[in-house]
Amino acid sequence: MRLAARTSLAAFAFVLATPLLASAQSDADRATARQLGQDGENALSAKDYKKAEDDFRRADSLIHAPTLLLGLARALAGEGKFVEAQEAYQRIIREGVAPAAPDVFKKALDAAKTEVQDISPKIGGVTITVKAAGGGDVPNVRVTIDDAPVSAAALGVKRVANPGAHVVNASADGFKPATLNVTVPAGGAVDAPLTLEKDLSAPAPTPPQPGPTDANAPVQHPATPEQAPAASSGGSSILPWIAFGVGGVGLGLGAVTGILAMGKHSDLSKACNPSCGPDQQSNLDSYHTLGTLSTVGFIVGGIGAAAGVTLLILEPKASPDAAPATPAAQLVIGPGSIGAVGRF
Repeated sequence: MRLAARTSLAAFAFVLATPLLASAQSDADRATARQLGQDGENALSAKDYKKAEDDFRRADSLIHAPTLLLGLARALAGEGKFVEAQEAYQRIIREGVAPAAPDVFKKALDAAKTEVQDISPKIGGVTITVKAAGGGDVPNVRVTIDDAPVSAAALGVKRVANPGAHVVNASADGFKPATLNVTVPAGGAVDAPLTLEKDLSAPAPTPPQPGPTDANAPVQHPATPEQAPAASSGGSSILPWIAFGVGGVGLGLGAVTGILAMGKHSDLSKACNPSCGPDQQSNLDSYHTLGTLSTVGFIVGGIGAAAGVTLLILEPKASPDAAPATPAAQLVIGPGSIGAVGRF
C-alpha cells in the first residue's frame, strides 16, 4: 500500500499542545491524547495494528484531529479492515482543514486523499438472499454477518465487505435457522444464498382469546346509545325529585306570604278608610313586600313542578329485569305549605 510520509512524534506533540485544537479539553486529556498518539505511532511502526487501532481511537475520542484519524485509518488498513479504513479516510476528506490550520493538518489531509485510492480497490462485496424452501419470501427474517445485524434494506443487493472469511446466519419464527460460510476475495464479490426450511416442531402462535374463557359466562354486548345512560345512571335519576322539592318550597313560600299579605290587606282596609295616613306607611311597605314574595314563590313553585314532570317524562325507562327504582317520594300539602318528602 502506498503511504505518504507519516506524521512524526514531534508533530503529534505540536498538534496536541495547540490551544486552537483542544481549548475545550483539560490538560489531563491533552496529555493523555498526546501519549496515546505516540503509542499508536510506535505500534504502527511495529506493525501491531490492533494496538495501534485502539490507541488512535482513544486519542481521537479525547481530542479530534485529522492526524489522529489518519493514524486510525492506517491501523485499520493494516488489519485488513478496508471498509472501516475507507470511512476514516473519507471523514478526514469531508471535514477538511481550515486555511489557517497547521501544516501537519494539511499534510494529513493530502495523505488521506492519496491513501484512500489504494484502499478502495481492495474492498469486496457479498449479496445475501434468504428464501423459504420451495420458494417464496421469509417474513420477518433476521440476518447477521459475523454476528453483526444486517438491515433488511441490504438484503438482495451487493453489500460491501472486507476480504476474507465470513459467517452469515439467518433465522425467522417458524423456520429452522441456516448458516453459510463465505470467503470474499479482495476486490471481488460473492453470493450468499440461504434457504430456510419450515420448523414443524415449532409451536404455532397462540391467537388472542376474545372475551371470557368460561363457556357459561354471559356474553357482553356493547350498550346502545339508548341503553348507555340508563346503565350508567344505576337507577332512576334524582333530578326530577330535586325539581319537585324546589317547586314545593316555592309554592310553600308563595302560600305563606300570600296569606300574610291578605291579613295585611284586611288591616289596611280598616285603618285606611277613607285614606292611609303617614303612620300606615310601614304597613303599606310590608304589604307590598309580602305580595311580591308570594308572587315570586308561586312562580318558582310552578317552574319547579313543571321541570319535575318534564324530567320524569324524559327519563329512560328501566328494563323489565332491572331492579326497582330506589327513589320514593310523595307530595305533601298542608296549611300554608306544600312540598315533597320521601327517599332519594
